[in-house]
Parts: sequence; structure tokens; C-alpha cells
Amino acid sequence: MHRRFVAILLSLLVLLVAVTLPALAEAEMDVEGGKDHPLLNRMPGYYLSSYEAKDFDSSESAYAPAPDDRWEGKTTKLGYTAKDETKLTSMAQIARNYEAALRKIGGKVLYTDSGTVAVKIEKGGGKTYVLAQAYNDGRNYMLLVVESKAMVQDVVADAAALSQGIAAEGKVAVYGILFDTNKAEVKPESAATIDQIVKMLKQSPTLKLYVVGHTDGTGVLETNLKLSADRAAAVVRALVGKGIEASRLKPAGVGPYAPEATNRNEDGRARNRRVELVER
Repeated sequence: MHRRFVAILLSLLVLLVAVTLPALAEAEMDVEGGKDHPLLNRMPGYYLSSYEAKDFDSSESAYAPAPDDRWEGKTTKLGYTAKDETKLTSMAQIARNYEAALRKIGGKVLYTDSGTVAVKIEKGGGKTYVLAQAYNDGRNYMLLVVESKAMVQDVVADAAALSQGIAAEGKVAVYGILFDTNKAEVKPESAATIDQIVKMLKQSPTLKLYVVGHTDGTGVLETNLKLSADRAAAVVRALVGKGIEASRLKPAGVGPYAPEATNRNEDGRARNRRVELVER
């Protein structure tokens, strides 16, 4: 009986090890869907335990002085954890490794201490902010990478959505009509949106519109008023060029007078730069 009990116990122990080891190995694998940021390698012996990526986000940074204290743009947040067999790296060593790597590619250090470094990289007219922060005596560290560019407005409404917006509210905001900064020529990338407006107008032959240009709140007021009016007129010309009668369209510009959002950050400013179609 004693031998049989020992045999059963050994079998259970073998089974427990067989189940536990794969579970432990899986626990130290990179989180599903996660990947290193192309700008930076991970520290040796660490796995990716958390991953979050957003096309656009905005946050205040406690590690950078003005005007670099607000980080906006494409945001990637990565959490790393040391594997069980890894000899721990000190928090200072983690921070200094990333500081050295970022300096090599032209980074400017905004803040540094024994376990944290914040760096700004300016290249090609864009800015990238990186925060590396170690904790738990180096067992864990976090990387935050924010690539600051203007938020891309990818909302291109179809004719039905435009028509429904006007029927419900008497107006509809259009973000797919693009212009270069301080210019009033409709960019070729706007063709799909212009075609949808034309389609809507042809489906509703009695509809007449004010085409209203809006700007954000940056710059000189008088300049923005003229720019918004010029852009509205350019949209009217594009629509007329597609076969819409000029008598159905009247351009106007209101500059920054009717914002959709705050002008304090790029997200809000991007929403304010728009063309509205208003029923008349």
C-alpha cells in the first residue's frame, strides 16, 4: 500500500510539473498583439508584458518643461518585465542605456534621474518624444513613444451621410477637403469628398447651400477670415467644375468664430479646420 501511495504521489508531481512549466513559459511570452517600437530595442532578458497603441492621444508630461510638456500624436506604450532567469539590471542602467541610444540618433534630453529619462527627437519637421522609466528595482520598465504630427482627419462622409446630416441639423461638417497650410487651393486628395458632395447635390436638385470655411484659432484673425472665405470659394469652384450650378452655392468664411472644439491642442484645432455645408 505504501509503495502504491508513493507511485501515485510521484505521478501527480510529474503531472503538476508538466502542466506548470508550459504555463510559466507562456506567462513570460510577449503579450498577444504586442511588438517592440521600431525606434528602440528592448533590454536583453525582458519580455513585453503590456502593449497599447493609439493613432492619436494627448497628455501632459511631468518630465518636460514648456513648451514640451504636452505630448500629442501617435502614442505607443510598452511595458517590459524581466524573465525569471534574467539577472536584474539596475533602474539607472536601464535609463542610461535608452538615453545613450536616443542621443546617438539626435535626441535632446529633457529630463533624467536615477531611473527615468525623457528625450525629444526632431527630424523632418516632426517631433518624437520618448519616456523610459524603470521600477521595482529594475524588474520592470516602461517605454512611452509619442510621435507628434497633426491628427489625420480620415472621416470622408458619403453622399447619404451628408444628406442625412443636413436633413437632421441643417448643416454638416466636412473634414475630407484638404488644403496646404495658409493656402486656399483644394488638394487633389480631396477628390473623393468633392465627388460625394456632387453626388448628394445631384440627388437633391432643389437643395441650395452655403459653403462655409472655418479655421482654427491660431494666427491673425483678419488673415484667418480671408483664408476661410478663399477656401470656401475654392470648394464652390471645384463643385461647379463638376457640373453643379453656381446659383445653388454661396461661399462664406467665418475664420475661427465658430469652433467645434478647443484651440488649446492639436486635436481640437484639427476639428476646427473644416468646411461646413449649410442649407439655405
